[in-house]
Amino acid sequence: MGSLWQFFGLPDPEGKPSENRPPPQPSAQQPVSLSNTTTADQPVQNEVKPPEESNRGTLNIRALRSPPLGWNGPLTPDGEAFHDLGVQIQRLRPTPSKALRYIAPDAMKRIPTNAMLERVMQGDTAIVDLRSLVHMESHQMACRREIKHMADQLRINVFSLDAEDKLLMIPGQNVVVDMQKHDLGLTPLL
Repeated sequence: MGSLWQFFGLPDPEGKPSENRPPPQPSAQQPVSLSNTTTADQPVQNEVKPPEESNRGTLNIRALRSPPLGWNGPLTPDGEAFHDLGVQIQRLRPTPSKALRYIAPDAMKRIPTNAMLERVMQGDTAIVDLRSLVHMESHQMACRREIKHMADQLRINVFSLDAEDKLLMIPGQNVVVDMQKHDLGLTPLL
């Protein structure tokens, strides 16, 4: 019966010999002799068969065990390449050129419009949340006017994402917004 590693087609990392593994083939360079007695009258013949003839009908096990070219990972005791699936390789991810920014009023209830203007010009889309100013209707209106003034300078539109105009979206430069199909917010109850 095979091991769990053989079931998945992986080499045994502990190097235990397998029952199903064929016995190792003698090397082609030295012929195997059943008698150890040689006399001076008997010349020793070193017959070397070509690899095609010596492996005819059998699988070349030595070729299967060699690691791939350029392999620098771990090897099993049999000399096979061992792919450790638990190793995490950190790859450098490219930094995105555009982002989605969430902006809410700070502790002094201000919106950082200058910093938001720079980010929108770089292509970032800004979502401004005025819901924290729920009891300050006049301050909400002042923030909306300031955002509208900033958007007019950039010649872009400000979109409302809810019915109360408390979630505003300012698309970044070169961001396309479909204005024909605008199913924003919740559908009204029937």
